[in-house]
Amino acid sequence: MPTKDDGADKEKCFELFKDIGLDEGTARNTVANKKVTTNLITVIDEAGVTGGCDRTVGNLLYTVATKYPGNALPNRPTLLQYIVTSKVKTAAQLDAALAFLAAIGPDNLDLKKFEEACGVGIEVSTEDIQNAVNEVFKENKEKILELRYRINVGELLGHVRKRLPWADAKVTKGLVDAKLVELLGPKTAADDEKPTKKKKEKPAKVEEKAAPIAAPEKLPEEELNPFLIFPNPEENFKVHTDVHFSDGSILRCCNTKELLDKHLKATGGKVLTRFPPEPNGYLHIGHAKAMFIDFGLAKDRNGGCYLRYDDTNPEAEKKEYIDHIEEIVRWMGWEPFKITYTSDYFQELYELAVELIKRGHAYVDHQTPDEVKEYREKKLNSPWRDRPISESLKLFEDMRRGLIEEGKATLRMKQDMQSDNYNMYDLIAYRIKFTPHPHAGDKWCIYPSYDYAHCTVDSLENVTHSLCTLEFETRRASYYWLLHSLGIYQPYVWEYSRLNVSNTVMSKRKLNRLVTEKWVDGWDDPRLMTLAGLRRRGMTPTSINAFVRGIGITRSDGTLISVERLEYHVREELNKTAARTMVVLNPLKVVITNLEANSVIEVDGKKWPDAQADDPSALYKIPFSNVVYIERSDFRMQDSKDYYGLAPGKSVILRYAFPIKCTEVILADDNETILEIRAEYDPSKKTKPKGVLHWVSQPSPGVDPLKMEVRLFERLFLSENPAELDNWLGDLNPNSKVIVPNAYGVSSVKEAKVGDTFQFERLGYFVVDKDSTVEKLVFNRTVTLKGSYGKGGK
Repeated sequence: MPTKDDGADKEKCFELFKDIGLDEGTARNTVANKKVTTNLITVIDEAGVTGGCDRTVGNLLYTVATKYPGNALPNRPTLLQYIVTSKVKTAAQLDAALAFLAAIGPDNLDLKKFEEACGVGIEVSTEDIQNAVNEVFKENKEKILELRYRINVGELLGHVRKRLPWADAKVTKGLVDAKLVELLGPKTAADDEKPTKKKKEKPAKVEEKAAPIAAPEKLPEEELNPFLIFPNPEENFKVHTDVHFSDGSILRCCNTKELLDKHLKATGGKVLTRFPPEPNGYLHIGHAKAMFIDFGLAKDRNGGCYLRYDDTNPEAEKKEYIDHIEEIVRWMGWEPFKITYTSDYFQELYELAVELIKRGHAYVDHQTPDEVKEYREKKLNSPWRDRPISESLKLFEDMRRGLIEEGKATLRMKQDMQSDNYNMYDLIAYRIKFTPHPHAGDKWCIYPSYDYAHCTVDSLENVTHSLCTLEFETRRASYYWLLHSLGIYQPYVWEYSRLNVSNTVMSKRKLNRLVTEKWVDGWDDPRLMTLAGLRRRGMTPTSINAFVRGIGITRSDGTLISVERLEYHVREELNKTAARTMVVLNPLKVVITNLEANSVIEVDGKKWPDAQADDPSALYKIPFSNVVYIERSDFRMQDSKDYYGLAPGKSVILRYAFPIKCTEVILADDNETILEIRAEYDPSKKTKPKGVLHWVSQPSPGVDPLKMEVRLFERLFLSENPAELDNWLGDLNPNSKVIVPNAYGVSSVKEAKVGDTFQFERLGYFVVDKDSTVEKLVFNRTVTLKGSYGKGGK
């Protein structure tokens, strides 16, 4: 048999792993992982199956090798004997056994309690499982008949598992599938169709082509609870991570029973998360995902989420950013459990740093930044790394009292300069800055680093789940090393993928450059993916949260999400909430020659597609006079078969009003520019043309319609992923903002307030901008009426 030290003999390991029943792919992948190979060889040896075993036992042994809690190693041989003698024979039993052993750690094993905890000796017959399946189907019959084969089978299996936790999973699945066929019959073609939203019947009119497109069916992940993946606080006794040191030793970090009990007593077992932005810029849509996860998990578990300002750098923080963050968090629909600052804990952090020095895990260093960089690249220890503890204590006190110049000393954690993880290269814990702090004042001239403060404040605030993006995954070793070294409570850490949206940039550095160099009109420019910019553009917090929820909480990094997916969710909401109205962007004058000049006819426009004629609140009044305006693009001198606009001698319907027919075209002196159209209207409405146009009219003779400014926004960048370009500023879209200064609108919108949203028929969804004045409204286009998401878009 290969030994634990015989890593070169991979083929022997491969054959051994196949002998215990692993499939070829799993065996190959295991051999490629030195850590798992070492663990599995040890487990096979302890289990006494070096000559091989059946696949069921082998798969359980593999699970032990990859998941066994490091704090309970003395009890592993006992578990292995239960496996090879088939007393523990299912994955459910093994999971229960591992949880039990993790809870007791290295303590003596009470076999009776152990066997009760993992169902040893309990035999579940096929008849027992069938009875449980019948009960579950009886309780859920109505839902099953409604959803048919779209029912969540996993949910049904879960109900069975609650009744019979030790039932064979494959047998259970087979019986559930058979019961579905028995109840519903064979699958039909309709069962394989994707569910679609029911649409109300509408008359077949051409103008309905411009209405918002039917939404694609909701994605499965949007219908699930994304927070089910996270453990409960009382489960936080398992090994969080293995910290591998260059000398071959391994630190397996986990909470002791005493630490966990103390934590649970302090929190009452509640879930506590934290949203910890740095107050050095405006929040963007990536922060919306972080808020959804941090606040959303707390809300789902009836817990609380701290809004914690990570204000460890006194030179970067601004009150403007602090005020913005709190305001935008609440706008997004979240309510902080408490608002705290890392600086609230400066005294506790200082005392913990002193304790870290006393324990021999930190030292005062005098290397310059360049020297630190050089030594890290060469994996060399600092010359001051092994100075006496008493000396570091005195120097750290001198740093605190301001007796050492800025840049002449730092406090560094004594981790592992020869580690394969650069985040274990004796990270800086404290540096000197003679800068008053916006929140803490001038009490301190030493400030903790992010790497030191982040995890310690998580522990001090009894955070249960510390959730962050994947770029922090390599910091996990340092996070747990520090908490372990201080002997304090360790939260559960989980990393998720960043939100990357197409046609934009989201790094703070790039956003700051766009704003400070005036490429855009401030942090709330509607073209930016800052939350302030999205709000000004008319996007709502509910649609942004729906977008984030739909993406899911995954660890698949590097995925670029099309901005059209966000726009789809925005349309979904605005289609239901934005009142319809009519605006003409580029007006072309039409004179109705058979309507008297002083005559005005009022017609009713619909605010909503299904508005009823007897509901005044769902209608708005539109004046129809002998001077109306249509879009210049809705008129052509030459008609064609596929053209539904107006042309000489052709008729169209003016939306909500009457058919009109072009009788004359007035041209300018160049004989090309169209000045106005002459037309006749059909008061009887007997004419039935196909084309339907939006329009506005003079409200009274000689008075122009309501004049307004309309801003049309497109993608800020031409490329899908401008962040990867060297000359990313050269990719800016020159047509990302087009201003229409003299659009005409119906008079009913003149009382609109900042933030009010409308659907301009045939044009898109728009919101009243803050630049509006009493004299002139300004509208921003939020999104167009149609998008390609759901038709091949990501």
